[in-house]
Amino acid sequence: MKILFLCVANSARSQMAEGLARHFLDKKHTIQSAGSKPSSINPLAIQVLEEMGIDISKQRSKAVDSIDPKSVDVVITLCAEEVCPVFLGKAKRLHWPLPDPAAVGPESDRLAAFRKIRDEIRERLLAFSMGDAL
Repeated sequence: MKILFLCVANSARSQMAEGLARHFLDKKHTIQSAGSKPSSINPLAIQVLEEMGIDISKQRSKAVDSIDPKSVDVVITLCAEEVCPVFLGKAKRLHWPLPDPAAVGPESDRLAAFRKIRDEIRERLLAFSMGDAL
């Protein structure tokens, strides 16, 4: 199965989802992430996955229009409060509306928000891998 995780900046939620999926799903899955306005990976996304022994420091933000629609079976959008990117293709679509942890303020609460979203994505991935189409 070829999975694409989408959000706006491809800097936090979709990057964490990509790293978690590569770690928890079996190797027969192809995992990608992208965004409508790609930027760079948020350092807190890297940090909270490092806490689990997962290194995403070499992942890079990519534009959704750089993804070949034929390379995707399932698109999982992770946007909550913003407009999710559109993916043109015939892939099955799932929506996991998760708030952007990078938008949490004050800064002292941001790390906890990243951990919360990381854990939520992990739980959804584990359910997804068991056959639940969340």
